[in-house]
Amino acid sequence: MGDIGAGEWDAYYAAGRGFRPLGDTERRLLAEHAPAPEGGVALDVGCGLGELARHLAAAGYEVDAVDHSPVALAEAQAASGTAPASGAGAVRFRRFDIERDRLDDLPHPAYDLITFRLSWAFVGDRTRVLNRLRERLRPGGTLCVITPLAGNVPAGRRRIALDRDELDLLGAGWGTVARHDADGLAVVLLRDPLPARLTCADRGRPAPHALTGAGVVVTRPDGRLLLGWSVRGVWELPGGKTDPGEDFVAAAVRELAEETGLVADPAAAPASPPCCWTPPPGCPG
Repeated sequence: MGDIGAGEWDAYYAAGRGFRPLGDTERRLLAEHAPAPEGGVALDVGCGLGELARHLAAAGYEVDAVDHSPVALAEAQAASGTAPASGAGAVRFRRFDIERDRLDDLPHPAYDLITFRLSWAFVGDRTRVLNRLRERLRPGGTLCVITPLAGNVPAGRRRIALDRDELDLLGAGWGTVARHDADGLAVVLLRDPLPARLTCADRGRPAPHALTGAGVVVTRPDGRLLLGWSVRGVWELPGGKTDPGEDFVAAAVRELAEETGLVADPAAAPASPPCCWTPPPGCPG
């Protein structure tokens, strides 16, 4: 997760280290606010040694517990002993990187409960991960983040905790946000994801010389899209207007190099045909 590779986590767990044990207050809050429904399925992300996953299974969930440290998963599996293969009480440990792997590869298409216990602070691309996971909640489902607070940890351990602004951002885009204290840990319960709102931004009606342009779509194998944060405060693709006599592919390659420093081969750059765009209602220009 984030900038910490699986090898570093393997070394961490191989040295016999772990995380704060699951506390009684956490158990009580989960029982009160996220009890297992009949046929309930939970996803525990960053499961580590599996303590929370085993607790959720004992509480009646069928649990998919994922982590990207093979050492942690091996220890978690060994500590779990024999368990049902499926249904309530079953827990399956699987190597999975929540930031890079395809969510379609998870064992279940949707979950009643998704948990991040002491692991959310290590997620690098939090907005993207949250947007992906909100689509994997069953109706009425809960996403639960249990995290240390920045004010409660020494300065040298800031990376393991969230501050007030990060907690506020975590709750954006959810209809129901509840926060509880669990002996110094914040337990954040998110429900009812709100539909994303379309925001239109434009500079107004373009001048005649700027009526055509080229945008560049750059993706990675894991589906990430290259975007930039513009001076107008919106996300946008690299690109810009075509110069006189310049074709669209040449303009796209030039703009990509000017704006990002990435160099593309025009011969290998697939081009979509130019189109005319009509602004949706409410958009200027």
